[in-house]
Amino acid sequence: MSTLVSTLTRVAKAFGRRLGSGELGSVPAVAGLVVIWIVFQSLNSRFLSPRNLSNLSVDVVGTGLIAVGLVFVLLIGDIDLSAASVSGLAAAVFAVQNVLHGVPEAPAIIVAVLAGTAVGAFQGYIVARLGVPAFVVTLAGLLGWSGLMLYILGTSATINLDDQSFVAQLTGYYFHDDGVAYGLAAFGTAAFFLVSWRDRRRRKDAGMPYKPLGETGVRTAVVAVISFCAAHILNRFQGMPLALLVFLVVIAALDILLRRTPYGRKVYAIGGGIEATRRTGVRVVWVRVSVFMVSGTLAAVGGLFLASRITAANQTSGSVMLLMNAIAAAVVGGASLYGGRGTTWSALLGILVIQSIASGMALLGIQSAVQLMITGGVLLAAVVIDSLSRQSQQAHGRA
Repeated sequence: MSTLVSTLTRVAKAFGRRLGSGELGSVPAVAGLVVIWIVFQSLNSRFLSPRNLSNLSVDVVGTGLIAVGLVFVLLIGDIDLSAASVSGLAAAVFAVQNVLHGVPEAPAIIVAVLAGTAVGAFQGYIVARLGVPAFVVTLAGLLGWSGLMLYILGTSATINLDDQSFVAQLTGYYFHDDGVAYGLAAFGTAAFFLVSWRDRRRRKDAGMPYKPLGETGVRTAVVAVISFCAAHILNRFQGMPLALLVFLVVIAALDILLRRTPYGRKVYAIGGGIEATRRTGVRVVWVRVSVFMVSGTLAAVGGLFLASRITAANQTSGSVMLLMNAIAAAVVGGASLYGGRGTTWSALLGILVIQSIASGMALLGIQSAVQLMITGGVLLAAVVIDSLSRQSQQAHGRA
């Protein structure tokens, strides 16, 4: 017992030191999410019901995937204002091919996703090679790709998808076997511990500062509690949603890409200082172009999930509101607008905050105007916290 108390004390002190130096990370997002859930649950007991949380877990996926792509762009200190338009374009490309022209789903999906990748490559080249500011390039893209989407849809304001098609089932299929959700929780917990332990051993062998084993154990325990509670809640409704499973796999895979590979280190390095990174021999242009390609690809995939949710592609796909929610999710989750800080998990935390607000408002019957004002306030608060955190780290010589 005394060992556990001692470990928790050390973890708390280390955590306090990081907060004191401005390394807030995802703390504001987690704290905000807890407050939001407590408030809405106190106002409506259905908010934390298995049905609503299950629906929430599916609603976050489409916008969340777009937000993950935006995290990549934010990490290098840029912005992609065309992400939502690209998602709508991809949905339109798929629907026109599959529904109007009878192209099989598999090639239609591939073409739609590659369209997003191509858009990202095109915009990334203009930004990285020609030196045009990303804000200008992607703002033009927001208009241009929206126009192309409307052109592709033509007179068909809405193209309905087959309810039984693969794309429609992306957000409609659930794994009813309880073992799937619990198995994923167990796998995620084990993977988290193994990765943390491996990092600890690597840093120790290299003579670098490393976390105590007790802290790793505490973190693993927290992950286990959250994972198994989530699995239990999902199983009380319809089971693990396929959409959520895909979302988590994408986030985990891209987190490994960012934090465990040379490519990821280059992305973070560019966000920390592009000129210094260039002097080390990194092909900065290629990395920046590839980041925009990731953003375009994930925007296209997110667009397919959004089309799946409403089983249609229409002229309102890729709206500015979708863009604002995706950007808000990335920033609220902990990705810095100044570059160099953030993870793919930032998008998950952020979109949970944004979508929880929307879900709670809907349950309370509050008009969307109020939701927009609250979301705007949350985004502003996140940016202010990010700015203050950066100033604090600079004062402590950490930024």
